[in-house]
Amino acid sequence: MGRLGAPVGFSRPARLARLTQRSGRATLGRLPLTADVIAGVSVALILVPQSLAYAQVAGMPPIRGLYAAALPPIAAAIFASSPYLQTGPVAMTALLAFGVLSAQATPGSDEYIQLGILLALVVGIARFALGLLRGGVVAYLMSQPLLMGFVPAAAILIIATQLPTALGVSPPGGGVFEEAARSLAHPGDWEITSLVLALLVVPLILLGPRLYRLFPGVLVAVAAAIAFSLASGYRGPTVGEIPAGLPPFGLDVSWGALPALLVGGAVIALVGFAEPSSIARTFATADRQRWNADRELVSQGSANIVAAVSGGFPVGGSFSRSALNRQAGARTRWSGAITGAVVLAFLPFAGSLESLPRAVLGAIVIGAVLPLVRLPPLLRLWRHSKPQFAVAWATFGLTLGLAPDIQWAVVAGIGLAIAVHLARELSLDIEVEDVAGTLHLRPIGVLWFGSANVLENAFVDILAKHRDAERLLIHLGGVGRVDLSGALVLRRLVQQARSSGLEVELANVPPRARRWVASLIEPAIDPFDSPRG
Repeated sequence: MGRLGAPVGFSRPARLARLTQRSGRATLGRLPLTADVIAGVSVALILVPQSLAYAQVAGMPPIRGLYAAALPPIAAAIFASSPYLQTGPVAMTALLAFGVLSAQATPGSDEYIQLGILLALVVGIARFALGLLRGGVVAYLMSQPLLMGFVPAAAILIIATQLPTALGVSPPGGGVFEEAARSLAHPGDWEITSLVLALLVVPLILLGPRLYRLFPGVLVAVAAAIAFSLASGYRGPTVGEIPAGLPPFGLDVSWGALPALLVGGAVIALVGFAEPSSIARTFATADRQRWNADRELVSQGSANIVAAVSGGFPVGGSFSRSALNRQAGARTRWSGAITGAVVLAFLPFAGSLESLPRAVLGAIVIGAVLPLVRLPPLLRLWRHSKPQFAVAWATFGLTLGLAPDIQWAVVAGIGLAIAVHLARELSLDIEVEDVAGTLHLRPIGVLWFGSANVLENAFVDILAKHRDAERLLIHLGGVGRVDLSGALVLRRLVQQARSSGLEVELANVPPRARRWVASLIEPAIDPFDSPRG
């Protein structure tokens, strides 16, 4: 139960009905447990300030972060497969959205906001469709070397975008690194109080959980900063006016801009799903529960569609908030719905955050992504695989070099990963041994239309070098897979060897290749024979 059935079209309501069926503890079919309420409220207290901070990363007004944190978690909870996954604004997705949107409009402008809404819709439809079509396999298609290169580079970019905010300065226009460099190079422009606040908040977020695993570092930082701002008459940059009230509903967007957002939306849909899928899979393994990637795609797709309809921007699953949700005792998907409901109830009182120093928001973001800047694993790749080392570092460099258009770095990284894979699949090692007149031929690799010519081209030379051989034994145990083209080439080689006077046998035929061997190789050869020697 709880699995998606056979692929069907969007017109089948039964498909969505099946998504709401029970799957272990992940169900909304009963009232929430007390533990779910406690966990949901705990996460909401962290999500409110984080949503403001991640809206800043995405180039959106703060209120848009709250919109993206209210209804989307509720929509995600309806279909989610994991009872722990918490959905809402996240740093990586916010940065990707900024890269896509900043190329089309000025951050913070009305046009930019409309494009952000449209981008959320693109991401949502892409994920929703993939989930209905059982495309959850995409959760496994982003190669680890690609992610190992992209994630730390993106984290560095996020930190660079927040440095001016943490320093309380407003540098003139320019690229991400240019603005960060200008801010660092002019200490006379720093707002000292902003800098001090940032220096206090970052260690509070990083070290607080080491003192107590449920320590609400973000909440403590925000509450203390607001109190300080009100008491001291803080004159540095603050969040400013936040409209009170429920999210606006509708899709008042410029549909003509849709084509320009399709590639970026597809990249966000895929890359942004890597994090929630990894989170949910990890927790499911730890608890020995079932997890369905297709349902999670539908869940994340629904959240983004609702984010678009309610005036937000692209959202995703948060590792830190999901971990907090689990540690706080969540038992069902109700915890995610409760988190969204608490944020929704807070919206009429959002004005209480207007005096929050922006430097604190910048510090919250920096503290959240700083642990992601991990370069040693990238360096260790050299010992394991030089091609994958190249993929990882190329993605790392492209992400930094193409900023803020980092979606193209992901596209290039995927292309490099596929190229490396194809290069490996095109190679075929061939071991040859002549023992007492029996020629042992051992191809190692994948025998498919891309590599079959390697075996065919080498075969003539092999026979020429071993003229005295009377018997040919082809060992297929080292062949991982044989497709039709590979089987046809193998048949041709067998026929050529027999025509030259050799007795031919096949040994150790892989189970998946037996059908090809049995139907295409001459009946005189027993495809299931496994002679020794």
